[in-house]
Amino acid sequence: MDIETRALLVFVAVGIIAGFIASLLLGGGGGLLRYLITGIIGAFVGGYLFDALKIDLGIGNKFLSEIVTASVGAVIVVLLARLIA
Repeated sequence: MDIETRALLVFVAVGIIAGFIASLLLGGGGGLLRYLITGIIGAFVGGYLFDALKIDLGIGNKFLSEIVTASVGAVIVVLLARLIA
C-alpha cells in the first residue's frame, strides 16, 4: 500500500470517527456515510478554526489530535446546520 492510499484511509477513518463522536454528543442518528460527510467537513472547519485562533491541543499523538480537531469542527457544523434548518 502506497503512502497516498494510506493517507486517504486515515482521512476517511478520522472523518467517520469524528462524525460518530459528534452524533453521540449532539444526538441524532445516521450511518457511515453521514458520519463520514459530517466528519470530513468538520475536519476542514476545525482545522481552519484551530489554525486561525492559534489553538494547540498539546496532544502528542497526531492521530488523536486530528480526531479531536475534526470532532470539534463536526459539532460546530451540526450545530450550524440545525440553526439554519
